[in-house]
Amino acid sequence: MCHTELGHKILSFRQKKELTIRELSEKTGLSPSMLSQLERGIGNPSLNALQAIASAMGISLSALFLEEVDTSSLILRKSERTVTYNPEKTHIIYNTLTPGTAKSNLQLYLIILKPFSETMGDLVYHQSEEIAMILQGEAEAVIEEESVTLYQGDTIRILPERKHKFKNNTEQNIEILFVRSVEN
Repeated sequence: MCHTELGHKILSFRQKKELTIRELSEKTGLSPSMLSQLERGIGNPSLNALQAIASAMGISLSALFLEEVDTSSLILRKSERTVTYNPEKTHIIYNTLTPGTAKSNLQLYLIILKPFSETMGDLVYHQSEEIAMILQGEAEAVIEEESVTLYQGDTIRILPERKHKFKNNTEQNIEILFVRSVEN
């Protein structure tokens, strides 16, 4: 992030807090001229100065460095979903529902599991945590060596490194919504 962008952030937060430069100066111990220079993108603020500014405005230090995100980039239209079929397994359809090109700490998937099939032949595990919700139908969740039946509206939390799979033992498609944590 360049100094100009950082300066605009400081100015924006100060204005939202309805603080004058003089009031911010009193709260931070930084001179009004230094704050003015920072807001205009002039100078190279120290970490201590940035911490003082963030603290005085009641925001985290990281808030000064977060990039602005256009709301439209956070929306994924149904028509834009990525649909993936496992080439060897035509019984399962993965719909990627996570919008945006920016990194996210979460991934969202809609899985459609056809009748009398399962997500994987073997139990699989991830280093991330997952939460699954049965949107339609009835699923058998196999976690490690334990099996449990889940009904429409039920959710299950799958801890990292826990081997699991889902089975559809019925004549109807089932829909399972998955939320997976992601390490950035």
